[in-house]
Amino acid sequence: MSYQRLDQTNRRQLADALRNDTWVVACLCAAWCGSCREYDIAFNAWAARYPQHHFVWIDIEDQADLVGDLDIDNFPTLLIERGATVAFFGPMEPDTRLAERILLSQLEKSDADLQREAISTEERRTWQEECNLLAKLADVI
Repeated sequence: MSYQRLDQTNRRQLADALRNDTWVVACLCAAWCGSCREYDIAFNAWAARYPQHHFVWIDIEDQADLVGDLDIDNFPTLLIERGATVAFFGPMEPDTRLAERILLSQLEKSDADLQREAISTEERRTWQEECNLLAKLADVI
């Protein structure tokens, strides 16, 4: 499955994808947000173009126990992770073109490059500690 809405029944599937070193693209949104509802259509279409990756829609209120105190300043917020390495975390314009370019640039990197980047700045080190979906899932499933 390339696209899913995260709920209590499919968290293990997301964790398995991450454990299998699959690229995960997570959109962190809220049902009440108009921009998120618009982005959902484009996000779903984007997921259809990349079925080899795992796209997941995470409603931050419905999944509050998973998201925890993750600092989400704006919607939509995108999290791109492979295995236990967070490659990107941040707000996006409600258009998938920039997000797709970010994903494609990550896909081109070697494992060594991803690991080097993951610890290259204070911000990226914080992503590894606070935004890691695999670690967060381990706490709730």
